[in-house]
Amino acid sequence: MIKVENLNKSFDKFKALDNMNLNVEKGSVYGLIGPNGAGKTTFIKNLMGIYRQDSGSILVENEPVYENPGLKQKIVYISDDLFFFTTYSIIDMAKYYAGIYKNWDWDMFEKLKGIFKIDVKRKCRRLSKGMQKQVAFWLGICARPELMVLDEPVDGLDPVMRRNTWAVILQEVAERNMTVLVSSHNLRELEDVCDHVGIMFKGKVVLEKALDDVKGEIHKMQIAFEGETPEGLKNDIDILHSSKFGSVETYIVRGKAEDIKEKAGKYSPLLCDILPLTLEEIFIYELGGMGYEFENLLI
Repeated sequence: MIKVENLNKSFDKFKALDNMNLNVEKGSVYGLIGPNGAGKTTFIKNLMGIYRQDSGSILVENEPVYENPGLKQKIVYISDDLFFFTTYSIIDMAKYYAGIYKNWDWDMFEKLKGIFKIDVKRKCRRLSKGMQKQVAFWLGICARPELMVLDEPVDGLDPVMRRNTWAVILQEVAERNMTVLVSSHNLRELEDVCDHVGIMFKGKVVLEKALDDVKGEIHKMQIAFEGETPEGLKNDIDILHSSKFGSVETYIVRGKAEDIKEKAGKYSPLLCDILPLTLEEIFIYELGGMGYEFENLLI
C-alpha cells in the first residue's frame, strides 16, 4: 500500500529524513513510533503531498501522492492540528467533504451520530478540542478512504470515546481492508491496535516488523545463582541492558525465548524467568542500543 525508498528531506542544513525506507501492507494497522525530532511528522507531510521530497520515492498504491488529486480522494489525514472553516457547522463540513470524496457515505454519517452524539448544526470552531477531534474522525470515516493517516490521533478524547473511535476504525479495517498508518507517543494504545510497527530514529526507520515478531525477539530475563553470575552466560546471550536487585539480576535480552532459556540452563541457575516486554520497553531498549539517552529504569 505504501512503499518508501531512500527518502530524503532537508530544511536548510538540517536533514529531517535520511534515506528512509518503509513498507506498509494493505489492510494493516501500522504504528510509526520514535522520539521527538525523529522525523515522523516530516515523513507524514511528505506522504500526504504537503512537502515534496528532495530525493527518493514515496508511493501509495504505486502512485506518487504529490499533486495527485485522484489518489488523495482515497486518503484521509487527521493531524493533531485540526482545521475547520470558521463559519461552518458539522453538517456544512460534511457537505464539503461529500463534494471532495467520491466515496462519501451519508448512511454512515447518520449511523455515526449515535456514537459521536454532537448536534450537527453546531459550529466546528466553537467546539472543544476533544469534540473537534471527534468531528474529524466522524468526517474522515464517512469519506470511506483506502488509507487513513493519523498523527497523534486521539489526544483530547476521553477513554470511552478513544475506545469507541478505535472500534469504528478497526471495523473499517476488517470489513473494507482499509489501511491505517498511525504516529503516536501513546505506545500502550498502539500495542492494542497495531499489527505492524516501525521505529524511527534520526530520519530513518531503524526497525520495521510485525508487532508479534518484535515482541518475540526481545525479552526481560530474571536470573539468580548461588554465587556470582558466570561470565560465560553474559557471552552466550545478547544483553541490551542489565540491572541487579539483591541476588537477582535482570537482563533485557535479544533472541528467541527458548534459546535464551536453554543457554542459561547450562549454568544451573537457582531462578530463571523469561518475561514479555511491552512495546514501550522495546522502544526504550532498541533505541538505547543505538545511543539514545534514557534514565536507568527500575524493572
